[in-house]
Amino acid sequence: MVEMLIGLMIGMIAVIVMMQVFSVSEGYKRTTTGGDDAQNNGAIALYALQRDLRQSGLGVSAIQVIGCDVTLRAGVTLSAMSPVTINHASIPAADAGDTLLVVYGNAPGSNEGESVQAKPSLASYTIAAAASSASSPGAFAVGDRVIGQFQPRPTPCNLSMEPVTAVAGTTVSVAVGVANTGGILYNLGQTPKVLVYAVRRGNLTVCDYTANDCSVAGSVANSAIWVPIASNIVSLRAQYGRDTAAPMKATVDTYDQTAPATACDWARVLAVRFVLVARSSELDKTTVTNAAPTWGGAASQPIDLSGVANWQRFRYKTFQTVVPLRNMAWQGAQTGC
Repeated sequence: MVEMLIGLMIGMIAVIVMMQVFSVSEGYKRTTTGGDDAQNNGAIALYALQRDLRQSGLGVSAIQVIGCDVTLRAGVTLSAMSPVTINHASIPAADAGDTLLVVYGNAPGSNEGESVQAKPSLASYTIAAAASSASSPGAFAVGDRVIGQFQPRPTPCNLSMEPVTAVAGTTVSVAVGVANTGGILYNLGQTPKVLVYAVRRGNLTVCDYTANDCSVAGSVANSAIWVPIASNIVSLRAQYGRDTAAPMKATVDTYDQTAPATACDWARVLAVRFVLVARSSELDKTTVTNAAPTWGGAASQPIDLSGVANWQRFRYKTFQTVVPLRNMAWQGAQTGC
């Protein structure tokens, strides 16, 4: 009997030791896998945003069109269109942080558009002969989405994005057209992008404004409209990189979130600084994050995570970068701005 009790006691001690080893090992595993999850999710989200921000403004970065209200289709108008807008007035607020609206085309032509030589009819534009050639970088094709604009820039500036219905020689026909005698025709290609990024329901989501009305507050929970592209993303913060010199010198002087008010203000936005905060998928038993992560330059700012339940029991990784808006930079310093 004594021998059995001694053997049982030794066995129980062995079980306790093994359980402790297992517990410690499992804790290390959760820490490692939780960090890996945050790393992977953040990297995916960072790639998606960087890709679109680099393209932003392609076809619509000229000072004549930037900041205009553009009707995307019947009943859906995008106010103050620009390559990138932080917290656009029409977009419902994100669950955490900021929203980013990105606009770009995919035509091979110039960002400056093509000069309209004449207007044979309300829905047709006669452009320079070289622009209508199939071998020209400014070629137009049926199905391209174009924006026709008065010269000089109208006030208020209200424009429409329309499909090209026919191309005959130097004449480009569209669905409706505008009543003017000259101006510029901007080609955004067959599939222009008007995309809105926001953190919703713990995911980084994207809404395609060309297919859906991203301004409808009642749609924010609809995953078919606000499509998740990266999970466990708890915050997105962004700032404009501005040229504040007078006159412009086409280099970034400061970062802030002040909304541009004029075409010249938009022309001064040359970069976007943003940060994504990714969270581990596993809830820890105890507090593992004592202070909220920070972002920014020398004067770093804390990122508000108070909207995340038990936020201190998750692990976080921040992904911060600056993306130059190359299609804005190529415009150079604008005279008079």
